[in-house]
Amino acid sequence: MAQTLSYIIPLFGVLALVYTFWRSSWVTRQDAGSDKMKAIGKAIADGAMAFLKAEYKVLSIFVITVAILLGWSGSTQEESSFLIAVAFIFGAICSALAGFIGMRVATKANVRTTNAARTGLGHALEIAFAGGSVMGLGVVGLGVLGLGSLFLVFSSMGWDMTKVVTVITGFSFGASSIALFARVGGGIYTKAADVGADLVGKVEAGIPEDHPLNPATIADNVGDNVGDVAGMGADLFESYVGSIVGTMVLGASFIGMAGFENTNEFGGLNAVLLPLLLAGVGILASIMGTFFVRVKEGGNPQTALNTGEFLSSGVMLVATFFIVRWLLPSSWQLTDSSTNMVMTYNSLGVFWAVIFGLVAGLAIGYITEYYTGTGTRPVKNVAQQSITGSATNIIAGLGVGMQSTAIPIIILAAAIIGAYHFAGLYGIAIAAVGMLSNTGIQLAVDAYGPISDNAGGIAEMSELPKEVRGRTDKLDAVGNTTAAIGKGFAIGSAALTALALFAAFMTTSHLNVIDVSKPVVMAGLLIGGMLPFLFSSLAMGAVGRAAMDMIQEVRRQFSEIPQLKAALEVMKKYGDKEYSEWSASDQKIFDDAHGKAEYSKCVEISTQASIREMVLPGMIAVLTPVLIGFLGGKEMLGGLLAGVTVTGVLMAIFQSNAGGAWDNAKKMFEEGVDIQGKKYFKGSDPHKAAVVGDTVGDPFKDTSGPSLNILLKLMSVVALVIAPFL
Repeated sequence: MAQTLSYIIPLFGVLALVYTFWRSSWVTRQDAGSDKMKAIGKAIADGAMAFLKAEYKVLSIFVITVAILLGWSGSTQEESSFLIAVAFIFGAICSALAGFIGMRVATKANVRTTNAARTGLGHALEIAFAGGSVMGLGVVGLGVLGLGSLFLVFSSMGWDMTKVVTVITGFSFGASSIALFARVGGGIYTKAADVGADLVGKVEAGIPEDHPLNPATIADNVGDNVGDVAGMGADLFESYVGSIVGTMVLGASFIGMAGFENTNEFGGLNAVLLPLLLAGVGILASIMGTFFVRVKEGGNPQTALNTGEFLSSGVMLVATFFIVRWLLPSSWQLTDSSTNMVMTYNSLGVFWAVIFGLVAGLAIGYITEYYTGTGTRPVKNVAQQSITGSATNIIAGLGVGMQSTAIPIIILAAAIIGAYHFAGLYGIAIAAVGMLSNTGIQLAVDAYGPISDNAGGIAEMSELPKEVRGRTDKLDAVGNTTAAIGKGFAIGSAALTALALFAAFMTTSHLNVIDVSKPVVMAGLLIGGMLPFLFSSLAMGAVGRAAMDMIQEVRRQFSEIPQLKAALEVMKKYGDKEYSEWSASDQKIFDDAHGKAEYSKCVEISTQASIREMVLPGMIAVLTPVLIGFLGGKEMLGGLLAGVTVTGVLMAIFQSNAGGAWDNAKKMFEEGVDIQGKKYFKGSDPHKAAVVGDTVGDPFKDTSGPSLNILLKLMSVVALVIAPFL
């Protein structure tokens, strides 16, 4: 039976990839609109692919170097070291391929969503969500296919199961490495372009960031894809794979244990196979959910997306109950290493642990929406503080970000304690799997956001009628909500995944207790606690340097290109008056400026800066656990992981939510906001203060904050990989 399941599990991954091919083909067949729209869409797609090509060229050097080092260690260790290197390369390839697939389809879906919005909302939502579903199902398909295939191959070699799952940890290491660079590099790219488009375009020149006269507008739209499609995809791919691997490692310790010998003829292998099977069934549930995302003209896209997600979650919960009861024994006993007490667990307890993970993920996502959503009390407070200038706006945003850490941390703590109570360390790991079991549709909803955002930008640059931009804005507004919930979901899953990997590290390295009274452990704890601050500093400094280059380039073009300079003067002359009210001569000056902005130079600046700046933060994340492990020992490394997990989760929540609150406070002014009996709009002094706050928050929410998710998971998986050698 176990052998049969080993063959079946990779087929779930194949099914997901067949689905992505079908949806990708459908998106490609949709009409891309006018020649002007096609040209803009092509410029965005070319910029995105140019970035990926440059990034993957650098990452290929890193992957080959690390693989050689892992393989070389096999000359002094057992032969599994070479196979860990093979698994590492395979994991890196799958992660990179997931980003490539998602990016390619997203840059096709954006312009087709714009064109569909010319006739109605329903078809536009269908295209945007189809593009997102390719990213979502591509990630889970490659994850299950990769892990399932490696398990099938290595388990047939006659090794004991502990050795099999140790080798498979290399796959998670490869996925984590690519994810970190993709998140950091993509975050630097998108924020450099965004800051340039905002500060010079909106504040100085007084034009929208998506206006065709803004030289940074193509780079800004490319950034939405490299940061929020490829970056988010790599982030959740890493969490997805990491949670499964961590659970498999802990499950391997059950083999031969009382209660597991004869369960369904699997022996102890059932606890190893459970996370893989749950992930596979999650693919079916996600595919089922995608067919229920539909909206009629005048309907609410958020309701349509929620219907798909909730249906998928319901199907997954029911399936999980029966799978857990089928695979696991009615009861078994474990000795708690910290108390030496014998604890009795059962299959129903594992199911409750899954529920704890799923509920915690949803709760953190919706709390994130409360602290960052347009019109909520915290965001209204940030907008109100903008009346007295940029300083009070920034103070209010920092306060919201700090306050927003409290409830999510309490929820995570409750989920950890509850999952541990019902199923021990294995329960914590399976809770992370439960939280991520619907990653396919969750990521589809997340990726829908940047596609809709791009669609609005293309509508603006193509100068389509206002009703078209109105429809894309409606889609984009929902996308902002899904993005906020997605960021909270990513942080929650990162915390549980890191804890699962941490528990797996302790099991593999035979580290029963981490005693903080030992100086070496406390030293590791302090260094670990410091790393998220250093990492955030490097990421934000990189955005600042790249943004400075971008700002100087946009200013140069506005001052040195005569047609752009003349067109800006005309726009200032007429203010809010309609184009039809302008004189014929001024209309000609404005029209002649179209296409004169040198978009490619801004794209090149963002690409070069992001590739250059992503290397140092990435190397710190990979090398620190290796150095601490071999120089300080496994106890110091355990302290390091504990420190980086605690401060990393807190910093990630703080930065993501502060940035989100600043962003939506700015959007409230752009839509018109009533504060203390007075109405404020775009262009007012409070709006300009809010733009400054949003600019400060950009690297918080889109670069350093999300990257911290990967930092703490990557360090945990590196520790797990080197654990057998310590």
